[in-house]
Amino acid sequence: MTEKVNLQMTPSGRFETRGSIECGAMNPKELLLYAAARCAGHTALAIMKRERMTPKSFEISFSGKLSTETLEAESVFTCFHVIYNVACCDESDCAKASHALELTHDKYCGLIQMLSRIAPVTREIAVVNIEPVKA
Repeated sequence: MTEKVNLQMTPSGRFETRGSIECGAMNPKELLLYAAARCAGHTALAIMKRERMTPKSFEISFSGKLSTETLEAESVFTCFHVIYNVACCDESDCAKASHALELTHDKYCGLIQMLSRIAPVTREIAVVNIEPVKA
């Protein structure tokens, strides 16, 4: 069984769940994924801010595969996967965002580092430039 949490950055720079699920409705395993996604998001935004760039949009999907077919108390995570989707205004910001996400995932996000001691944490990074093409 796979648990999954999707977060989206709001215009104010906060991360909120995408869809109708709220923290109070999450089970503890979903809450762990939610906390890791928020930690990664805030860490990446802090690095981007230091680089003097703000993404136009930023979404994170954090999933974890459980050891059992159904959610049970004894279920444990066997692996984790993070998908980062970022839209930027120009090529320079795309490069900064990519670098910030790599640093976040490989070095600075404490929860990702902690989870990597439990099970492998893989990632996908998609950074796109939304600047109109000049003719």
